[in-house]
Amino acid sequence: MPGRREDAAEMIEGWVVLVAAVGYVLLLFAIASFGDRTTRLIRSGEGRPLIYALSISVYCTSWTFFGSVGTASHAGLEFLTIYIGPVLLFSLGYPLLRRVIRLAKSERITSIADFIAARYGKSQPVAAVVAIIAVIGVIPYIALQLKAVSLSVTTMVARFDLPASAAHLPWLNDITLVIAIGMAIFAALFGTRHIDATEHQEGLMLAIAAEAVVKLVAFLTIGIWVTYWVYDGPGEMVSKMAADPQVMEVMTGELAGGNWVVMTLLSFFAVILLPRQFHVTVTENNSGAELRRATWLFPLYLVAINLFVVPIAAAGMLLLSPSVNPDTYVLALPIAFESPWLALFAFIGGLSAATAMVIVATVALAIMISNDLV
Repeated sequence: MPGRREDAAEMIEGWVVLVAAVGYVLLLFAIASFGDRTTRLIRSGEGRPLIYALSISVYCTSWTFFGSVGTASHAGLEFLTIYIGPVLLFSLGYPLLRRVIRLAKSERITSIADFIAARYGKSQPVAAVVAIIAVIGVIPYIALQLKAVSLSVTTMVARFDLPASAAHLPWLNDITLVIAIGMAIFAALFGTRHIDATEHQEGLMLAIAAEAVVKLVAFLTIGIWVTYWVYDGPGEMVSKMAADPQVMEVMTGELAGGNWVVMTLLSFFAVILLPRQFHVTVTENNSGAELRRATWLFPLYLVAINLFVVPIAAAGMLLLSPSVNPDTYVLALPIAFESPWLALFAFIGGLSAATAMVIVATVALAIMISNDLV
């Protein structure tokens, strides 16, 4: 078993990362276009409940993909508080969710601003205030997703030099900008082009569901690789963790009860009240069958995507240089062990988590700004 490693020696060519990122965004366009063309088939088919349940996993942003590991590396199991609340709500709160959805459908509610305003006689000032609060709160959150993409790019690519044939396009040096432009075009084409805001956006939902699968498979792949390739299974990993006092101090530290309660309550409400969550859970709901599927599939998804957070965090602490940012362990570990293509897959998974959040959040904000402010 190798000891602690220095920063990654083998980096991926910048143009490979750029092509992979652009190719992934173009794939999303193709999936969404297919979804829009087969709207009737999707709505009437058995797959719609599955698409709906998977789309709710837009809750899992780049923080889930990168930040959970970073948090686990210094705060132990405290990262779980972000997921306990949603698991409780969807596992035990079916009557509440059903009531919210029924009310939204009967009142033709299209956003969290409309929903709160409806409780005050459909007050336009209340809706406007909620919309303003949402804009102020969500735009920095969108910026964090782009920052996570930028951080992952710099982790993957030591230096990005354009080929001579593309020297007249210096903006290509900023891969994050290219991705952001792609997200904006996607949101305009598949999220905000409908006149009726209550019209279901099947192409968008299909693309978000596909992204949910990509980020889950990518994270599980990294976790399995760390557990069974870097180590010889869970047994060796646990013994290595037990032999390192720093790792054991972090992973077995005393739990802060107050933090757990507060964060669990916040996540309990956030999974339905965040604009993007309200949009996919309430606005895009078609039937009770979809909600019933989500009450068990979404909690199962949250459990699955968090199975390997602690193993990845522990491996990063044990094997990587202390100078490596813990938020990049998911990428840095494959690079350090000379598996750049696995790192590229992890990058696509993180990109998937970020793009899903940005696209749905901007669509939800666009609806509120158009209806309640403009």
